[in-house]
Amino acid sequence: MKNIANFLFEVGMLKRTPRTGFQFLGSGAESVAEHSFRTAMIGYTLAQMDGKVDVSRVLQMCLFHDIPEARIGDLNYVNKKYVNVDENKAIDDLAVQLPFGDDYRATLHEFNVRETREAQLAHDADQLEMVLSLKERKDLGNRNADEWYPFSKLRLKTEIAKELAETIWETDSSKWWFDDNHNWWVNGRNE
Repeated sequence: MKNIANFLFEVGMLKRTPRTGFQFLGSGAESVAEHSFRTAMIGYTLAQMDGKVDVSRVLQMCLFHDIPEARIGDLNYVNKKYVNVDENKAIDDLAVQLPFGDDYRATLHEFNVRETREAQLAHDADQLEMVLSLKERKDLGNRNADEWYPFSKLRLKTEIAKELAETIWETDSSKWWFDDNHNWWVNGRNE
């Protein structure tokens, strides 16, 4: 049970591990845990829309994909040009402590090699989370978001994710809650 408790504390580190790409974007902030949560929701959505994949497998990859960052930190694309990190060692060091370590290792291996449809959707979910973050920053006036979007879009592999990215980029990020019911926004009630 001690190893399980330690695992859960380690996962908790992701709440305090910042995503480092936002410093280059110039605005925004997000923890790895926040990113992983929305990635999982996107992965679930893509898997449901696909209709032919193991939804739970996509979810598992989305939830697990950044756990090694509790040990190695979040490396943005600039960092990755100069820093060599042994992510497999981080994965193996945690896996040997867990009763489900082989499953954890296999899940991340499947995610990293990207051969299965589930892994491709999980990767696309990871990139779509960035597209959503970029669109939110763009709608708040960040001019750099427009420059980053094409690269995020090019990383997408599935047609369903490419189509969703286009729709995201065309959709105002604040309109999901702000409807045309003018009386409600003036009076706080329908009349």
